[in-house]
Amino acid sequence: MRKSTLLASLLFLIVQPLLAQTESDNTSHPSPYEWNWVRDGIWTGVGIGASAGGLLLIQNKDDIDPEEFARIENDLDGAIDDINFIDRWAAGNHDEDASKISDIPFALSFAAPFAMLFDDEINDHTGQYIGLYVESLATTAAIYTITAGLVDRSRPYVYDDSGVTGRDRRMSNNGQRSFYSGHVAATATATFFMAKAYSDFNPDANGKFWVWTGAAVLPASVGYFRIQAGQHFLTDVILGYALGATAGIVIPELHKKKNSDFSFYPTRGINRFTGDEYQAMALKYTF
Repeated sequence: MRKSTLLASLLFLIVQPLLAQTESDNTSHPSPYEWNWVRDGIWTGVGIGASAGGLLLIQNKDDIDPEEFARIENDLDGAIDDINFIDRWAAGNHDEDASKISDIPFALSFAAPFAMLFDDEINDHTGQYIGLYVESLATTAAIYTITAGLVDRSRPYVYDDSGVTGRDRRMSNNGQRSFYSGHVAATATATFFMAKAYSDFNPDANGKFWVWTGAAVLPASVGYFRIQAGQHFLTDVILGYALGATAGIVIPELHKKKNSDFSFYPTRGINRFTGDEYQAMALKYTF
């Protein structure tokens, strides 16, 4: 997840000159979003700063409590039985190849939104689009790193007593970062942001189903391999998926332009046919 935080910081620096163009964008394809440099610049900056703080918390985490590790070693079955039934089956997973495979869709997800720049509607608002993408990633990274830095939960591989997973690795502070899956959260943010933005820029596009399908499948595949690798339990993956997808969808939605063609206001007057005075609410549509 540290890779995603650094990527968000880098993208923020790259896109800064482009963002100044978003307020005066007079292209032929109007954007469905509004970008406020002060508000969104602060939001993104705070997210990146909080991510850096969260990384410090992660680096300074303690190793597993020696008494807890001794309990796992001396009574492995009992320690696994203490895990909730939804996650229990993953305890002891330790597939290193699965961990490497999970990095492939994880890396692809960060590039996926940039493929949408080939779309004319989105390309006309490149700065705004990338700015919202970085803001979404920064938000996810901040929530994840702070949570992972403060919450201790043993990864599934900590319960691997086969000898494949070294004792030092099982006892290290990295083994206490199961809650929740940052890989899945970051992937879901990237892919669902892509699908949400594409749909908002192209509300009548025929290919939206496939874009949303790809957005859903990619983080799910990351989650599957992270569980097989022994990095996370199922609930860690589900929560990461939900939080990441929420950020990818909600943050663009919060930036959508309000429909100024409609107005709803109180009115009063006299009915010219009956002479009666009335008070009412009026709906006005301008076209």
